[in-house]
Amino acid sequence: MGHGGGAVTMPANDSDPVLITGAAPSYEEQFAARKRKYVIMMCCRIPCLIAAGLTYHVWWLALGFLAISVPLPWIAVLIANDRPPRKSEQVNRFQAEPTAIEHTAHRVIDG
Repeated sequence: MGHGGGAVTMPANDSDPVLITGAAPSYEEQFAARKRKYVIMMCCRIPCLIAAGLTYHVWWLALGFLAISVPLPWIAVLIANDRPPRKSEQVNRFQAEPTAIEHTAHRVIDG
């Protein structure tokens, strides 16, 4: 008597949850992710500027570090203001098994 109903086919201790909605992440989650991307990109700019200052005697190296650091704020703003892409992941959704009547109908139609 401890088996329960037949609708649940996975054990209770399974770590993969079943997705019951196709809703996008909340605005707060999206904003936090965009802010994190912006901060990371801007933190990459600081070492480039410092490296350019430390390598001023090798002009081409200093110019390279400056060339990397100049477009970073523009790129960071573009990426931070872009909405997240839609996820194309396989989700665990319920799919009904065909019944015996449906199997018989397919055999009759197919020949």
